[in-house]
Amino acid sequence: MAARAPGSTPSPGRPARPVRSAYQTLRDPPDTDPMRCCHADFALAEGSDRGFTVGMPTFTFGPGVLAEAGDHARDLGMKRVALFTDRRLVSGEYVARVHASLRAAGVGVTVYDAVRIEPDDGSFLDAARFAADGRFDGYVSVGGGSVIDTCKAANLYATHPADFMAYVNAPIGEGRRVPGPIRPHIACPTTSGTGSEVTGIAILALRAINAKTGIISRQLIPTIALVDPDVTRSLPAAAVASTGFDCMSHALESITARAWPRRLNPAKGTSRPVSQGANPFSDLLATRALELVGQFLVRAVADASDTEARSEMMYAAMLAGVAFNAAGCHLPHGLSYAVSGLTKNWQVPGYPDDRSLVPHGMAVVLNNPSVWRHTASAHPQRHRHCAHCLGADVAHVGPGDEGEALAARVIDLMRATGMPNGLAALGFDEAQVDDLATGAEPQYRVIKNAPVDIGRDELRQLFRAALRYW
Repeated sequence: MAARAPGSTPSPGRPARPVRSAYQTLRDPPDTDPMRCCHADFALAEGSDRGFTVGMPTFTFGPGVLAEAGDHARDLGMKRVALFTDRRLVSGEYVARVHASLRAAGVGVTVYDAVRIEPDDGSFLDAARFAADGRFDGYVSVGGGSVIDTCKAANLYATHPADFMAYVNAPIGEGRRVPGPIRPHIACPTTSGTGSEVTGIAILALRAINAKTGIISRQLIPTIALVDPDVTRSLPAAAVASTGFDCMSHALESITARAWPRRLNPAKGTSRPVSQGANPFSDLLATRALELVGQFLVRAVADASDTEARSEMMYAAMLAGVAFNAAGCHLPHGLSYAVSGLTKNWQVPGYPDDRSLVPHGMAVVLNNPSVWRHTASAHPQRHRHCAHCLGADVAHVGPGDEGEALAARVIDLMRATGMPNGLAALGFDEAQVDDLATGAEPQYRVIKNAPVDIGRDELRQLFRAALRYW
């Protein structure tokens, strides 16, 4: 007699059910192994995709690896590169280290330091013009997500010129497919959260609609990522907190995203989208990233000399970056773009003070608890799993309480790291809920990746529930 698949219940004349998928096992009781199987349940959706694709760069992680930039550039055949950074970093030790390594390898370097922190279409266009005029055969970025994203965009438009909106995500832009490879790019992150060094995503604020959007393509994934945890020693606490929450949300959204066989886009092969929904590979990486965040985020914010905590957060950011690049983000990021665009008169220590600016990770985490309370009913065990990974005691969390358990743990971390108490702290109230919903509605790409269907009424409810948490 043939052996039964674990958990299957055979019936007369019918074969046993197949082993449950990784997505399904996270809905099982907590004593089961949530990652024991990587087979998909293809019955989830008619005509669902039978495969998922994971893209990432070659990456090197470890103290001092920035000094290896020249060796990699030479190996990639680079002769003349554009080194992208920002005006706060350009005279610092990390840019100097990368610059010296490139020159020692015989690579010519032209520095571009006009990157805008939290870039917009204007700053992307300025960078693209610089790149096109320079006719570079390679790119190196040294900085946070803003620097790396700007470098990706400049490389794209210099290599494949087009109207700016051609590559911007639909429905805001045309969402045109990038026609081919772009120039080699070595990404050297100096913050511990965005994960931009391992993604094919470039985020910008579009001034015409006063909200954020992005460009997404596997062609944008950097060729090499040099992830050096030494850079975190000089990060201010506010930057560690904000980027750390970005990392946390990348992982949470990866695990709770719509399952990959259920994605609405039926494209396959080379047309398969970059971000395809929760899948077994992203689950594994995101789970480990959450465990590291739960253990080390508060320590990393509290003490710049805590090398272990800051190094582990750098590693978590890289893992979560690969995870969300494959699975995609959803509501916390979709809602955050409206928050960033509509906030007035807000500054944070350690960030540029010449304009109102909400750090990206802060805008993301302020929507987190509201979202998890709303989405938990779709996949309660995934939310329970996430709460457990972040360090919550879930032994007594009963049915229906999974979203609250996750929300409460996120709020604990917010309070321990000095995050604002909801959107009201940024100046929002009931009167702005409609405006926030209007700003979030165009974020079709990420909102449709949520595990539940979301319309305007739900957006209003989520923003209203995010006004204050304690």
